[in-house]
Order: sequence, then structure tokens, then C-alpha cells
Amino acid sequence: MNIITLIKQVPDTTEIKIDSKTGSLIREGVESIINPDDRHAIELAIALKKDFGGKTIAISMGPAQAIDAISEAMGMGIDEGILLTDINFGGADTWATSFTLGTAIRKLKGYDLIICGRQAIDGDTAQIGPQLAEFLGLPQLTYVKKIEEMSEKKIIVQRALEDGYERIESPLPALITVIGEMNTPRYPKIDLLINACKDKAKIKIWNAADLGVTVQEIGLGGSLTTVIKTFSPKTKREGEILKGDNKEVVKQLIDRLHEKHFI
Repeated sequence: MNIITLIKQVPDTTEIKIDSKTGSLIREGVESIINPDDRHAIELAIALKKDFGGKTIAISMGPAQAIDAISEAMGMGIDEGILLTDINFGGADTWATSFTLGTAIRKLKGYDLIICGRQAIDGDTAQIGPQLAEFLGLPQLTYVKKIEEMSEKKIIVQRALEDGYERIESPLPALITVIGEMNTPRYPKIDLLINACKDKAKIKIWNAADLGVTVQEIGLGGSLTTVIKTFSPKTKREGEILKGDNKEVVKQLIDRLHEKHFI
């Protein structure tokens, strides 16, 4: 069984800073990590390979430094990696990103399952998985918390809901997105990390020319949405202290709530 896992390198921080002029994330001086949800996708791919055999491939789209994320995934047990990097990929929205990733996957051929993390902490859109499935014409199963059954032809999963889960069966190949409840990701092994860094042949680097795409289809040129303005909302809290005896304070409070149409 051949399994493709999509991973993304993201800033290791919850305090995202925005460049007021460009509207993009300020990444300088911030350590980068594998997106947390994607680590669960990596773990699942490795576990499934143990059960069914085959090959696992991690694909990431980003700057040259994203090769570190692929190397770490291989340190965890992924067999091979592909880094999609090209200056023309920059500025892509989820549509253009899904197109680029989908084109790379079509070039690979011969896959049985694509595993994605639920969403990335730097964008929080949760759109890449579903859009990629639509691009490739695959069944999609999102928010997967558990795989109940799997064979060469089908997969049965539990899909998390707010008040429980639903049980879904799908033919393969298919695309799934997983949540943190799925598993506990393993740590990379030193020997596998060293091998990943030494054996560069196991990590392919593809640019736009390798994919056979034009600048009008990728990056900013291929994006259907444009960020007009990005900013951090400014909040201003106003408080009022009510004084007097209990009955008077209660009456004042009720009057204020009526004025604000809360009651």
C-alpha cells in the first residue's frame, strides 16, 4: 500500500506577528516546526505501512528550509520525501496550493491513501485536504479520529462530531484528514535522521518546471483570493462599578441589561 502524507513547516509560536505592509507572517527569528496535526498524519502513515507494507512519501510545499520538516518526517519513519519549492509558488492561497500539491501527486501516480492533518496552525483554514480531494476526484473523510477497518479496497473510519462520531466507509484510493485524538506521534530516531540528511536521493526537490505548470496557475497568479488587509484586532474594554446597597445595585444592573438589550 502506497501512502502519501502532506506536511507543512510552520512557525513554532502562538503569537503570530503580521507585517503591516505586506500582510504576511513575520517568520524571521521564529523557530519552524512540523505542523502539529501533520505529525499525527505521519504517525498514522508509518503505522499503516507496518500493517500493510508498501511505501510512505511525505510531500511539503514551501521554501528551501522546509526540507528540514521532510527530514524529520523521515527520521520518524517515512520512506521518501518531496519538497515543492519555487519562488513562483509564493503567495499561494488554498486554491493555488491545492492545485500545486495535486499536480505533484498526479505526477507520482500509484497511491492508495493520502493523509493530511486537520489544519495548519498558521492558517487554520482546514481547506487544503478537502480542496485537494476535489482536485484529484477522490472521496474525502475529514476529522478522522480512528480507523476501524482497512483493506486494499476500502477504509472504514470514525469521523469526529461535536457530540460524538459518525462511522463512514469509503473505497480506496481516498483522502483523509486526521485529528490529534487519532494517535501519539513518535519521536524521530537519530539513525533515521542521519540517514535522511546523508541520503539526499530520498528527498526529491521539484519546482514549477518539474510539475509542468505555468506562473498563471500557481502562487499569486493562480490564487482566486487576495489578502487586502491583515491586522490584529484592537480590543477596548469598558467597565462600570455599581455602588449602593444590594437592592439598589441589583436595580441598576437590571436597568443596564435592559438598555443593552441583554434581557
